[in-house]
Amino acid sequence: MKRLILTLAMTITLTALLLASQAAAQVPPPAKRAKHVRLVEAPQVELSMGHLTIIRWTTNNPGGSDDHYGVVQYGTDPKDLNKTAKSPIRLNQGHPHTTFRVRLDNLEPRTTYYYRVASEEGGGRKDPLKSPVGKFITPGPGERIPASPHRDRGVQPIARQ
Repeated sequence: MKRLILTLAMTITLTALLLASQAAAQVPPPAKRAKHVRLVEAPQVELSMGHLTIIRWTTNNPGGSDDHYGVVQYGTDPKDLNKTAKSPIRLNQGHPHTTFRVRLDNLEPRTTYYYRVASEEGGGRKDPLKSPVGKFITPGPGERIPASPHRDRGVQPIARQ
């Protein structure tokens, strides 16, 4: 009888542990998609050096799939943003805002680039946000430009000396 009770107790304990592990491992469903995605912090240069520039911006949380991409369309002509850079991000459903960072590679030194930011879900569904066109100037060889001091006005041209 003791053996039967011990076997039953072990079975119940193992079953409870197994079910608890499965419940804890479940991924929550996608958050409700935001009707309006708005810029909370305007796009700006986070860093520019050598052949690369990192653009950063913050929006309200777009919701939808947790797997998202920050997207920057850019080029040297404001009417022809013919290049695209994307960077993956995982949304945190518990946060009201999302900060995106996208790295633009193979840029020419001392060149003016124009860009627009957006975001999309991992499956390619675009979020309802498209920023105005901004611009930045890449530094010369050996120069480095840290974050833009014009946080409230977006990216501003870099003054040349």
